[in-house]
Amino acid sequence: MSPEQVTLTVPARSEYARTVRMTASELAVRLGMAYDRIEDVRMAADEAFVYACARSGPEGTVVFQFELAGDALTMCVGPISQEQGSGSPLDDAQGRYAAFILEAVCDTFVVEPGDDGTRLRIVKRASGDEE
Repeated sequence: MSPEQVTLTVPARSEYARTVRMTASELAVRLGMAYDRIEDVRMAADEAFVYACARSGPEGTVVFQFELAGDALTMCVGPISQEQGSGSPLDDAQGRYAAFILEAVCDTFVVEPGDDGTRLRIVKRASGDEE
């Protein structure tokens, strides 16, 4: 079966957080994830959205690209702008907190810098190694 992709673009405003969480959770359910793993996906989507909103400003948008492949849900969030001359986009306190949460609840969390901004790549698998 080929990967399925869903793209969600929402205004960078807090009232859209539920839309992001519900979309991510529904896709996790489609993969047959257990409840605790669905909650991890929900938390990861929320944290990534809050982080992206803080860097986009009230007039910006946040793009989530979801991919379902095998037993994995991949969320790619971005591009997220960063201030000119700054180091890693996760160097400030909010960025370190976001990275801490995302590393804790995801199977894979990668920051991908690019010319048009940074992307957060988050992977959660339906089957885990927490036995």
